[in-house]
Amino acid sequence: MKKIIPIIALLFLSLSLFSQQNNQKTDTTMKKQILGLRTCLYVVPNLSEAKTWYTKAFETEPYFDEPFYVGFNIGGYELGLLPEEKEYKERTDNVVMYWGVEEVQPVYDRLLAIGATAHEEPHSVGGPLIVASVKDPWGNVIGLIYNPVFKLPEE
Repeated sequence: MKKIIPIIALLFLSLSLFSQQNNQKTDTTMKKQILGLRTCLYVVPNLSEAKTWYTKAFETEPYFDEPFYVGFNIGGYELGLLPEEKEYKERTDNVVMYWGVEEVQPVYDRLLAIGATAHEEPHSVGGPLIVASVKDPWGNVIGLIYNPVFKLPEE
């Protein structure tokens, strides 16, 4: 009986591991419907002024510039400016898009120097991750993040 118990335990362990491996397999034929972030839009009352400010803030010229939309390519992601169709009494900050940077403090300071206002001062959120945020001259929140842990998947 003593010899049978280890065999039963080993059999149970093997079946358990086999079951876990089967549960972890993914269906490679399943196509993902959500591909990841593509565009961050900021609504502004004066598109021309915002275009000038964002060109300075992100040190990039727009690749698309029309009266109905201004688009910037920021590291492969779209930053879009939309003209405000109605006046907003208050801008919400319940969703924050964080733009990746190599060093948060110098970028944060530069944005403040060109007219942004402090929203969240640079601070650690654990490990090497540092975040901060500012509000553009129109009250939109711009997040900054240093995150060496996050890597984009290879295509």
